[in-house]
Amino acid sequence: MADQSDVETALAAIVANALYPQGAGAPCQIEAVCRVYRGYPSATSLDADLAAGVVNVTVAAKATALRNVTRYARRWEAVTPVAAGLVVVADGTTIQVSGICVSGQLVGVLIDGAMFSYAVQGNDTAPTVASNVAVMLRAAGWIVTYAGSSVDIPAATMLVARVVAGAGTLLELRRQVQVFDVSLWCPDPVTRDAGSRMIDGVIAGINFMPLADGSWGRVIFFNSAATDQAADATLYRRVLSYEVEYPTTIAQTMPAMLFGTMVMTVDEQRDQPINF
Repeated sequence: MADQSDVETALAAIVANALYPQGAGAPCQIEAVCRVYRGYPSATSLDADLAAGVVNVTVAAKATALRNVTRYARRWEAVTPVAAGLVVVADGTTIQVSGICVSGQLVGVLIDGAMFSYAVQGNDTAPTVASNVAVMLRAAGWIVTYAGSSVDIPAATMLVARVVAGAGTLLELRRQVQVFDVSLWCPDPVTRDAGSRMIDGVIAGINFMPLADGSWGRVIFFNSAATDQAADATLYRRVLSYEVEYPTTIAQTMPAMLFGTMVMTVDEQRDQPINF
């Protein structure tokens, strides 16, 4: 089911795609190195990044109470599948992404029994999907090498990658509205203004964004503020705030089956079932 972390992950992917439309292996649109992640920066790492001219862009829920906006009777709703156009293939320790990105597709990666999923966004391309998958795996502690549309996980001993289109049914238990801040922490005002225009321009064109459980979150602009502080002349900050209305759901079937039960032949006398 979707929760705050799923919304933050989806927003972070949209922001990263806006700044790096060809993936993190290509130059940033605002001609600066940008780090995009959930949460907030530590003072030590932020000071080092600002001194090196590196921009931090963070996504985090605002510290205010959620608003419960549940207004429908509980009923099962079918999730309409989209046409599959994205191709994700695992070869050895490498994942290769190609094809056409459409919202509603779900990329799944299975590494040594650990499962990860990424909901494809409307502004994704094959390189940005690979880039976002690499970020997701690094956050989980994997050493990842990323280039173009390829992701390599050298330490993986068993790697499976798939892409599916959402299907099944969801029961909406409740619906809530929460405000999320996209904060730019920049070394100069020119970079701050360029990054803010780039990010807000992309998010402004999105009415609904897909979440990993097959549901969608409605995105509405909430506020924008510059918070430059005289005490720190090297920090120029801009906060873009968005309200996201999203459901808490139960899936009768998963959006689509990424990994089921497979049988691996160990020898001629024994078959060992392995659950994925």
